[in-house]
Formats: sequence, C-alpha cells, structure tokens
Amino acid sequence: MDIGLIGLGQMGGAMARRLVECGVVPRVWDAAAGARARGPGRVADGPAGCAAPVVILSLPDAGAVASVLVALLPAMPPGGVVVDTSTLDPMAVREFAARGAYLDAPVSGGPAGAAAGTLAMMVGGDAAALDRARPALEHLATRIIHVGGPGAGQVAKLVNNLLVATHLAAAGEALRLGSAAGVPPEALLPVINAASGRSAATEVNWPRWVLPGGFGSGFTAGLMRKDVRLALGLAAATGTPLGTCAAAAAAWEAAAVPDQEDFNRVSAVLAGRG
Repeated sequence: MDIGLIGLGQMGGAMARRLVECGVVPRVWDAAAGARARGPGRVADGPAGCAAPVVILSLPDAGAVASVLVALLPAMPPGGVVVDTSTLDPMAVREFAARGAYLDAPVSGGPAGAAAGTLAMMVGGDAAALDRARPALEHLATRIIHVGGPGAGQVAKLVNNLLVATHLAAAGEALRLGSAAGVPPEALLPVINAASGRSAATEVNWPRWVLPGGFGSGFTAGLMRKDVRLALGLAAATGTPLGTCAAAAAAWEAAAVPDQEDFNRVSAVLAGRG
C-alpha cells in the first residue's frame, strides 16, 4: 500500500507511527526540518514527493493546506485522493475540493487515538473517492463517517468541538458550585456519571486528565480556541445566533490558560483548580 503523509506534528506524527506499525511505511514531509528528522517514514524532498494513491494531510491551517496543494496536486496519480484531516473553515475546503479528488476528513480522538488506530473520521466529499481511500484510512480510524459533500466533514467537526468546549466550560462551572457547597469533584463525578448530567467532559476528560493533574491529552487550549473561533465564524456566515455556546466561547477566550497548555486546563481553571 502506497501512502503519502504531509504534516508531522502531534497528530500527523502519531498517524505516521501507526501506519509503520501496520506495515505501511508512508512517504512523509513537513515544512519543519526537525519534524522531518523525527519521522517516521521515508522522508520526501517536498510535498510533490509524497504523491501517492492516498495522501493524508495533517496541517495547522488553510494557508498551509493551500501551499501544499499547489505542489502536490499536479503530481498526484490518476485516481489519487487527498485526505485532509486538518480542521479548517468549511468554505475554504469547498474551494480545495473544486481542484480535484480532495476529501475534508477531520478527526476526533487526539494523538492517542491516532496512535491506536481508533480515530473517528468525519468525511466530506465524493463518496467514490472515499471508497478508494478507505483501505488506507482503516489503519487509522475505526469509525469513518461520510457526512455529505465538500465541507460537510468540517461542519461536523466544528459542531462537535463547539460542543466539547461548551461541555468542558459547563462542567468546570458546575463542579465549582459543588465545591463551594462542600462537595468536591472527586465525590461529585461518580454521581454525575451515573446520572443524566454526564458528558464526555465528566466521563473522560475530568477522570483521565484533570483529576490526576497530568493534562496530557495532546490537544492544546490554542487549538480548541482556534476551532471555537472557526465555529463562531461559521455561525456568523450562516446567520445562526449562538447564546449558550457563545458564552462558553467567551469563557475559553477569557480563561488564564496559555494557548500551548493542555485544553483541559480551561475546565480546571473554571472549576477553581487552576
């Protein structure tokens, strides 16, 4: 199986390692020399050198994707598919999809999910292109969901992450209330998670990363803020008013947690445990 992978940050690097563990050594490239040196994979001499039947992108923003596509697309083989796992503005990816076989396929599950091959992938674009790419993507994701046409995967990811941010903000505030009334999160979470107030924030994030104080999810506060801003931009573009989610977004912007810190620290700060 011939796969290219461009972008060797935390997510892209974990994907590359997973592919190697599955016996598929991808051709890889990253704009940063240090990331290229870490690999793993066969380092190409540029984006065009990663051209293959399936090329996976994991890049920070639409500008980086646009730059890569200029070099990559002319080198792609007939029937080749670019699978972009970056989280971007849906309007931008619709323009990218107009250039060729390009799928927007943002993921959920973080670097740990990428390393284990258990990501959830939300895909927008041509169904036939997804069918061609699916055997490669199944090394990385256990749930590959075709959401709809170009940009639909990004819409799903932004809605999902807006909910995650809102749930984490709400959980932090509610747990602070419990603490103020004399019942700490350690005592509250087992009750909440056995009742109707539970969410991934209380069932996964708090027990795994907040209570132990490790904050090692691999996803930063800055990345979540970026996704929340993209979601707010989508709301503005579609004329969709957001009340509750906009208040949570404001809490993320105001929280005294640097962008490079783990995103779960925002919930901890809102709970008074910062």
